[in-house]
Order: sequence, then structure tokens, then C-alpha cells
Amino acid sequence: MYTRKEKLIKQLTALVTITLGGTSSFAGLCIWNGNEKFYRDYVMPFTRRLDPETSHRLAVFAMKHCLIRKQREPDAKSLSTRLWDINFSNPVGLAAGFDKQAEGMQGLHKTGFGFVEIGSVTPQPQEGNKKPRVFRLEEDNAIINRYGFNSEGHEAVYNRVRLEGGKQDRAIIGVNLGKNKLSAMGDVKDYVIGVEKFGAIADYLVINISSPNTPGLRGLQQKAELENLISLVLEARNKLRVEKLPPLLVKIAPDLSEEEKKDIASVILKEKCRVDGIIVCNTTTSRPSDLKSPNKNEIGGLSGQPLRDISTRCIGDFYRLTGGQIPIIGVGGVASGQDAYEKILAGASLVQLYSSFALEGPPIVRRIKRELDEILRSKGYLNVTEAIGKSIEGN
Repeated sequence: MYTRKEKLIKQLTALVTITLGGTSSFAGLCIWNGNEKFYRDYVMPFTRRLDPETSHRLAVFAMKHCLIRKQREPDAKSLSTRLWDINFSNPVGLAAGFDKQAEGMQGLHKTGFGFVEIGSVTPQPQEGNKKPRVFRLEEDNAIINRYGFNSEGHEAVYNRVRLEGGKQDRAIIGVNLGKNKLSAMGDVKDYVIGVEKFGAIADYLVINISSPNTPGLRGLQQKAELENLISLVLEARNKLRVEKLPPLLVKIAPDLSEEEKKDIASVILKEKCRVDGIIVCNTTTSRPSDLKSPNKNEIGGLSGQPLRDISTRCIGDFYRLTGGQIPIIGVGGVASGQDAYEKILAGASLVQLYSSFALEGPPIVRRIKRELDEILRSKGYLNVTEAIGKSIEGN
């Protein structure tokens, strides 16, 4: 027989166990379902208490283990698009830099991204720059990173991409190629062997010559260097023995003069350097004067809201300079359907996000798609492709 006190303790223990179990189950269900309010009020405030890189690793872990339920409803028909003979259910993709080691492709696909770009991946493993190397600018809805191409190398990433590519319900995968900081083979060769390695399994390839965190990398955007690089990687791509050659894209920086933009456009329009697309743009080394965060002067690339308008203008410039002949993926500060829409109007065929996903969590993907669909329909567009470049073509 239990004493009255023992009974009371047992009842309280049972109540606490049930309450904690119920709370945990409720929280788990909200995370699984991607509940926007729960993420905004609980999950993201919790992750902001963690070191940014630790938070990043946890997010990749969640995607790796598919801790978010697959989007149930199909994407709106207005969002579907076809580019490079690839059917995208929606134009909203994940930019390179989040899933650097190709660990979370399936989870990201289930979250609702139309495509996933992994990397940057370097030929040989390298640790990247010393920690700390990523900083939140919460007051500015921004991030500064100086990761420096931390990569497990071609071989490890290749095996993961190959396995994902064999799945029936799989992500559309772009592989973002970088170079080793201390390359034994030379900068151009690093990209050539990347094309040769991933050309048979990637849906598209990206030559990343615009990260500000690898010394000398942005120098490859100069006219002569760029022409040499692109001609050689295209030559390697065209020699691949595959049924369908993967589209080859170049990712550029936002910190370019008008003359430098003209030079890049003139190169990529040449027949021997005619890439299949450009990604506009990478992070910026500039620091807008209205930044408020105490982390604003950290060295590295700035992304997020402060990059939004810089990126959109850059997209418009390249759409104009190339006459709309080279498809553009627009990235930089996309945090709403309106942000995505403005980049599409400026000339982007597809858009990508990274910082807003890191700062707001998985629910932002479905919200952006929902808002973009509503905007397109309100403007009388039946499909997203109808809006591409409309703000530039009239000028």
C-alpha cells in the first residue's frame, strides 16, 4: 500500500511525464509539418541562441534525416517552368553554401525547393577558414560568412550525388564547383576535373569564380582569364560521354563595375564561351551604410536583405547586356514572393535563396511559392515564364 504522500508523488510524476510527452509530441508534429507560427515563435528563436555554424550543422542534419514532412499539395501550375530541357515544378531553388557536402538533398527536395544546388565542392578535401567564420546580422536580416570552401572533396560528394540521382523521387541537383585554396594542379584544372567528375550525374554544373573567401578567386572574372577558363571547361564538358550534356553555368560577384559587367557579357556571348546560364550573384564584400548589427564589420561575404536590391539591379544589367540570350538564376535577398517576382521581372528564369532559409527555417519555401503564385495571377500571368525580363524589356 502506498501512503497518501507516495500516491501524490506518483500522480504528479505521471502528470509531468504525460505533459512533457505531450509537449514533445506536439513540438515534433509542428516541426514535421513545417508549421510557420511554431517555427517563428519557438524553433528559430531557439536556434539563434546557438553558434551560427552549430545551427547550420543542425539544419543540415534535419534535412539529411528528412525531419520535415514532404509537401503534400503539388506546386501551382503558374510556377512550373522548363529550362535546359529540365522540368522544374517551381522556380525557387536553394543556393549553394547551405548543403556544402550534399548531405540533405532529399530533405530539401521534400521541403519544397524546385531544385537544390550543392557545394561548393573542391577536388581535394579542405577545412576552409578558421572559426568563427559565419555571423548573424539579426538586425539586418543578413549573414556574413567566410567559410572558404570547406569541402569533403570530390569523391565523398560524388558518391552522395550519385545515390540521390538514382532515386525515383529525387531533387533536381546542381553541383557548384570550386577550387582548392592551395591547388596543386592550377585553378583552371580544378574546374576541369570537376566537370569531368560530376558531368554524368549532375543536372547542371556551376563554375564558382565569385566567392570572396578564397584569395585570388574573383580575379578569374577578368576578361582574359574568364575567356580562357570558360573555353577550357566547356571543351571538357563537350567531351563527356553522356547521353545528355549538363548545362554549364558561371556564378558571378555583385561587386563589379559597369565595364567589368560588359566584359563578362561579351565573353559569355562568344561562341566558344557560350555558357548555358549565369548565376547572379554571390555574396558582396560591400557594407551598406545603414547596417545596424555589431557584426557588420566582420570580414567575409554579406548575404540576405542588404544584398536584395544590389542583386536585382545586377540581374537586370546582365539581362540587358546579353539581350536575354543567356538564362539567369537570380539570388540575393529573396525572402518573399515579391522579392522573387522582382528578380524574375528583372530577367531571372529561376531564383535561389539561402540566408532567409537559414534565418526563418523551412516554412519560408512554401510561403514564397504561395506568394509568388498569388502575385503572378494578380498581374494576369498564366505562367512564371511570361514575367521574365518584363521590367527590362520596356526600358
